Amino acid sequence: MRRAGRIVAGTISAVLDAVRPGATTADLDEVAESYIREQHATPSFMGYRGTYPATICASIDDEIVHGIPSPARTLEEGQLLSLDFGAIWDGFHADSAVSVFVGGVAPSEESARLMKTTEEALYAGIGAVQPGGRLSDIGHAIESVAESAGLGIVREYGGHGIGRSLHEDPFIQNFGRAGRGPDLRPGLVLAIEPMLMLGGERTRVLNDEWTVVTADGSLAAHFEHTVAVTEHGPEVLTARD
Repeated sequence: MRRAGRIVAGTISAVLDAVRPGATTADLDEVAESYIREQHATPSFMGYRGTYPATICASIDDEIVHGIPSPARTLEEGQLLSLDFGAIWDGFHADSAVSVFVGGVAPSEESARLMKTTEEALYAGIGAVQPGGRLSDIGHAIESVAESAGLGIVREYGGHGIGRSLHEDPFIQNFGRAGRGPDLRPGLVLAIEPMLMLGGERTRVLNDEWTVVTADGSLAAHFEHTVAVTEHGPEVLTARD
């Protein structure tokens, strides 16, 4: 899984280098697929549940997760772009997501706060991954960061176990009381992924049956890492540095 994680990290770096105004989300998908296959790995998302048609998810502005790349989606300066990646190496998956501003500049203080807080929530969740802890410690840490910034939390979707399948038990809520749920034991690998939004917490799914958007049209951001529980604490398998 370390090898799978390194492949995902490299894929993210390659795709971020291609993010610019005028590029399409299909362009980014092509970069991702080429990189993954050059590493003799396989995209995790392509064909997922028999219908997902692409290598990555590319979600723009009010799209939270599962946006389908398209040659008709041209990136524009200042858009908030959330990108989700997965790869399989020797039968094991890794999963990671990152949000960026197209052109590199936040269009407003509120959008910059959303981006910064969502990434901080990810690392708070990772910091809660300690041997002897409980699964709900992760969601509690994420919720504490989100609430302190007055941001909404996506509640229908969350993190998950990962290994020989992309999505395994346990499901990880991004909220809740600490000290509950399964023990965090060395050897367990989790995909931790806070999704926060500037507005209310209601969501809906578009007619493509994949893309999840905020119900009120507010901006959303998404960050994710694949993290192993070790005897010494968390090991981030998809770190890019």
